[in-house]
Amino acid sequence: MRNKRIAASVAVLAASALVLGACGSSEDSSAAKEGDKPQDSAPPTVQAAEPLVVTYDGGLLVLDGTTFEVVGDLPLDGFNRINPAGDDQHVLVSTSTGFQVLDAVGARLTGAEFAGEKPGHVVRHGDRTVLFADGTGEVTLFDPHDLGGDGLPDTDTYQSAEAHHGVAVELESGDLLVTLGNEESRVGAMVLDADGEEIARSEQCPGVHGEAAAKDDVIVIGCEDGVLVYRDGAFTKVDSPTAYGRIGNQAGSDESTVVLGDYKQDKDAELERPEQISLIDTVDGSLKLVDLGTSYTFRSLARGPHGEALVLGTDGQIHVIDPEAGEVTDTIAVIDAWEEPLEWQQPRPAIFVRDHTVFVTEPGSKELHAVDIHSGEVLNSVELPQVPNELSGVVGAAGH
Repeated sequence: MRNKRIAASVAVLAASALVLGACGSSEDSSAAKEGDKPQDSAPPTVQAAEPLVVTYDGGLLVLDGTTFEVVGDLPLDGFNRINPAGDDQHVLVSTSTGFQVLDAVGARLTGAEFAGEKPGHVVRHGDRTVLFADGTGEVTLFDPHDLGGDGLPDTDTYQSAEAHHGVAVELESGDLLVTLGNEESRVGAMVLDADGEEIARSEQCPGVHGEAAAKDDVIVIGCEDGVLVYRDGAFTKVDSPTAYGRIGNQAGSDESTVVLGDYKQDKDAELERPEQISLIDTVDGSLKLVDLGTSYTFRSLARGPHGEALVLGTDGQIHVIDPEAGEVTDTIAVIDAWEEPLEWQQPRPAIFVRDHTVFVTEPGSKELHAVDIHSGEVLNSVELPQVPNELSGVVGAAGH
């Protein structure tokens, strides 16, 4: 039915995965430097257990997630971004030419690439992974469990009416949610059913950016004045409590009906360092702000194994929030206090959660830490050979 939907859509389609174009950033630029080319690597000589991947200026580090041993140092020029591919072996690396496939277990770039101009958001939901190429507006959908070998899996594609910094999500029903906009403005989102028919649309979301999935296959899209919630076949607008209240980065959980979001109120700030986060209840459509007493960045948001809302503050602590109660229930000291750099591409601490372990980078000391989310114990720390920037890893299954 997915192919039928795509064929019936109003967009121009492509059958090849090579004709297509991650963004967690709080800005609208997600492309790497021009001129970077995919790099072939030798066959794998290592087998990393539960690998983690860290970017640095000029390459990628692959670590064994159980020992923290650096098992691969892969040179790759440009500003590169990383996202879990959705299986237990691969990570997608966004470069200037597309989404390269990294065999994280084997610590090698496979040479396979989903080509695309200005590769942007990578979204995992259910058993599907969706890529959005900002330079063309092309969307690519595939099953990440078909990534084996050095080739690319079969894909479906959808062409947005206009190129923009967008995002798309395939719902468990097979419906496709995709943002609306162009290079000048982004206004909302629409949903296409399995036959390519539009079943819902909202253009009440200025500056649309980012997405998160909540329990029961509900999707939240960020706006400059609140969020859009897609639930039960319809969009609902949830307004910010302030005139300008931008929610551009979100973190969802299959265990919770509440989505964690950032919250910025100063439209004219060169760099706003917010100290409040937002909690969006996707059932009753309410939005609650929580004061943290510390600032954070777009790489600070995560969810715990039981739906806990986690925020890595510039005070060096992980703030654990009960999403339903809207209260900070615990703080875990992990790293030294830090300050967000002015340029979003510059290194800053990042948080990545897998199962019951929270991984945190500390660029100032070139360290990576592992923390047990329940006990608050720092399980392991290692000094890296390079200053870490982005942090990711394999996730075992899409959507988790």
